[in-house]
Amino acid sequence: MTDKDYKEIVHTLPKDPGVYRFIDEEDVILYVGKAKNLKNRISSYFGNKKHAAFKTRTMVRHASRIEFTIVETEQDALLLENTLIKKFQPRYNVMLKDGKNYTYICIKKEAFPRVFFTRKVIRDGSTYFGPYTSKYRVNIILDLIKKLFQLRTCKLPLSKENIEAGKFKVCLEYHIKNCAGPCVGLESEEAYNRKIEQIKNILNGQFGPVKQYIKAEMAEYAEAMQFEKAQQLKLKLDAFEDYQAKSTVVSTSIRDLDVFTIVDEEKMAFVNYLKVVNGAIINTDTVELTKNLDEEKEDLLIFAIDKLREKFNSFSREILVPFDLGWLKEDVRFIVPKIGDKKKLLDLSLKNVKYYQMQLRKDAMNRAKKVTSSERILKTMQEDLMMDVVPFHIECFDNSNIQGTNPVSSCVVFKNAKPSKKDYRKFNIKTVVGPDDFASMKEVVYRRYKRLKEEKQDLPQLVIIDGGKGQLSAAYEILKDLGLEQKIQMIGIAKRLEEIFFPDDPIPLYINKKSETLKVIQHARNEAHRFAITFHRDQRSKNALGTELTNIKGIGQKTAQRLLIHFGSVSKIKVATKESIVSLIGTNYGEKVYQYFQEQEENPS
Repeated sequence: MTDKDYKEIVHTLPKDPGVYRFIDEEDVILYVGKAKNLKNRISSYFGNKKHAAFKTRTMVRHASRIEFTIVETEQDALLLENTLIKKFQPRYNVMLKDGKNYTYICIKKEAFPRVFFTRKVIRDGSTYFGPYTSKYRVNIILDLIKKLFQLRTCKLPLSKENIEAGKFKVCLEYHIKNCAGPCVGLESEEAYNRKIEQIKNILNGQFGPVKQYIKAEMAEYAEAMQFEKAQQLKLKLDAFEDYQAKSTVVSTSIRDLDVFTIVDEEKMAFVNYLKVVNGAIINTDTVELTKNLDEEKEDLLIFAIDKLREKFNSFSREILVPFDLGWLKEDVRFIVPKIGDKKKLLDLSLKNVKYYQMQLRKDAMNRAKKVTSSERILKTMQEDLMMDVVPFHIECFDNSNIQGTNPVSSCVVFKNAKPSKKDYRKFNIKTVVGPDDFASMKEVVYRRYKRLKEEKQDLPQLVIIDGGKGQLSAAYEILKDLGLEQKIQMIGIAKRLEEIFFPDDPIPLYINKKSETLKVIQHARNEAHRFAITFHRDQRSKNALGTELTNIKGIGQKTAQRLLIHFGSVSKIKVATKESIVSLIGTNYGEKVYQYFQEQEENPS
């Protein structure tokens, strides 16, 4: 993917957090990355990035397109990136070798539940909070919970029967005031569960009572001038305020399901799909539907659901939709969620489809602006030059033969009022002797359009001749000889007053100097002149280099240049020894050069 390709899509990139994917021509994901700001992050791969790693430059070059998915937070972007890397294992991503999963806080389903850190989600009825992207943050939260509530950490089976039977004894945790001793009946299960409910409130983000408690503790420490302890509590308070308990990207309360949302327009509809497996989004896609009749939104969504589930090989028995479809499908349950994690997934899908729709509108507006600008200029040219067709394809000719040497011509091509440099052509004049601009113009016009006609290539609508009435008449004769005068409009532009001449019309046309028509014609004329002058200089330089040497049979430009660089001039080569010349360019060429100058000396003209 080139910088030019990127410039065509940069305006479609959002500044939201999300995950982006570089994909090659065979639809293989090369790289998955996360971003706090998608536009800024993707932009960092393009421009003058010589300092970028070789593998990065290679990956970007092999990519044919970029896809992205918007999420709510930077944390969600990290989680979705992790999920997609594990699923697709892109070639250019760093692979995780330890097999670790996300971090959670678990409230175990048991009598006197334990609260602990885990990476495994076991569906045994336990309650999990997270996922967390930082183990450090988890430790802060667990440390605060441990400080606020006395909880057991042992794995003893604290059933009512075991406690009443006196099977257990208090441990060190009880003696250091970390546990209230439920194992020996010193704390009731009801009182313990009240603490668990408070912990659930904390992990769900209901921090009000907890904040009041922490602030009171901080005030006490500050009053006692124990500032270090007060600062430690401040850090814990900051961690709580910055914590987001739920994620729409990964959820332990959700298993396998599909999510669909739709945005409906007059002629089009757009459907977004999220595929969720084991509570994690593993695929996203947005499709466009073209309406042929007055299809209802429900029918369009049903059609898209079947196609997308087939495309992504989904067999989920639960499908989230934004409204009741009135459709029964065997072994599938349709749900319209109103609250909770499933509603957040539906909202995330809707956000992505709306962004897709918005970007399509922007693209259409940008294309319309570009087309309108070019069309406006070309329509003006059509009117000013009284043409029957719009001059989308323009060609302009100029001659160059300074001091009558090395006559050449150029043909520059403009398409949609802009230079098309890949179509430029240059000509060495072959049939004209001396500085004859009329004859030179006839030759190049004949060669150019005879070839286009024979090869059945597209002809220009407008041809501009850099010169006045005489050169235009000469070129127009050729056009008539080729039978193209009805297909091509030809004009000439005189340099003195910028008059525009037409064939068979003695009166020139004067166009307003600020007119866009004249600006395009002048641009084409100046470009043809520049291209011709450059070509002419190249030819003169080639011919000037070792002219006498290249007259020797078998001696080309490179050999002549090598001799001149070594000896300094042709006169020094004339007096050089045969051995020195042979040692430089070899026996065959060396003897030819030496013999040539020997014959000149013996037979001076």
